Amino acid sequence: MKTINDFNFENKKALIRVDFNVPLDADFNVTDTTRIEAAKASIIKVLEDGGSAILMSHLGRPKGEKNKDLSLGHICKTVSEIIGVQVKFSETCVGDAAEKVAADLKPGEVLLLENLRFHNEETKGDKNFAEQLSKLGDVYINDAFGTAHRAHASTTVVAQFFEGNKCFGYLLAKEIEAIEKVMQTGEKPVLAILGGAKVSSKITIIENILDKVDHLIIGGGMTYTFIKAQGGQVGDSICEDDKMPLAMEILKQAEAKGVQIHIPVDVLAADDFSNNANTQVVDVDKIPDGWQGLDAGPKTLENFKEVILKSKTILWNGPVGVFEMDSFDKGTIAIGNFIDESTKNGAFSLVGGGDSVAAVKQFGFENKVSYVSTGGGAMLESLEGKTLPGIAAIIG
Repeated sequence: MKTINDFNFENKKALIRVDFNVPLDADFNVTDTTRIEAAKASIIKVLEDGGSAILMSHLGRPKGEKNKDLSLGHICKTVSEIIGVQVKFSETCVGDAAEKVAADLKPGEVLLLENLRFHNEETKGDKNFAEQLSKLGDVYINDAFGTAHRAHASTTVVAQFFEGNKCFGYLLAKEIEAIEKVMQTGEKPVLAILGGAKVSSKITIIENILDKVDHLIIGGGMTYTFIKAQGGQVGDSICEDDKMPLAMEILKQAEAKGVQIHIPVDVLAADDFSNNANTQVVDVDKIPDGWQGLDAGPKTLENFKEVILKSKTILWNGPVGVFEMDSFDKGTIAIGNFIDESTKNGAFSLVGGGDSVAAVKQFGFENKVSYVSTGGGAMLESLEGKTLPGIAAIIG
């Protein structure tokens, strides 16, 4: 696996696929700079070697049409501030104008190209478009984990034009390493905490990780499908009745593989899906009609704490309650605190997947876990055991 450390970029132009698909407010200010900051180390390495960096990314979903609201020109100032270098901007990403501004780039300079998705060819993985992009640089670096599961021109196809001159950036290398730690090389006991609303969205992950983990905590809305499948009363809680046979099959598989599954024993139930609802703690299999489980209960959290503190490798994917409402965020915060404690004791902890990453940021756990993944869909597909096209293109 070639990484950016295997190259010296002196007098070379590095074409870097970054993930600058960042949120903007009504005045086009970047409201979350995490993804830009994540790419900084790779860009600085190129510049410090004496090379120049050409950055390419998408922003939003313009669907092959120019859309001034989705121009990467809006973020140029923020990228300049974060990198500490005045970033130049090209109003196109391919063609003569882009090639000229790239050719004129001097060592130590940075160029940001216009939104790749202003061209339909990007998402179609068009070979001619990828070849045009390849003319801009001498070395290709993929540092965009968030798009590594897409076989797009800039994430996958372009790599074939850089035989021997392609590598992973620091961010993508770290993502691969973090997932490998959980799935292959992690110190035992290995624990996966899977939350979120639906079993159906996590089936493939569960099936794939049963061979890799010693413990599996199931939380959030998924809980109620498992409880009802075992004959429990779940009231008005979210439940996928058609997935109950699958839930029983998962329990059976886990037992056969020696994996201990931990499911909530009590929950904080509410008489309405609302922050102002009446609440009560009830046994998870005795939720009254008209009530729904919206957070993990105190006994459950004690049980989960014990498992988390004895685990040496921890994957957290999905909250254990409706953390967006402060009446039901205590369980998710508690899980974060337990993982923080376990990490301080030497465990490796990886947080991935949209909702859990959002929770970690919201409650200030970002620097209290070992690694927070930057890719939602890419992370989930990795956990499902799929080889991501953006990764295969560099390795191949």
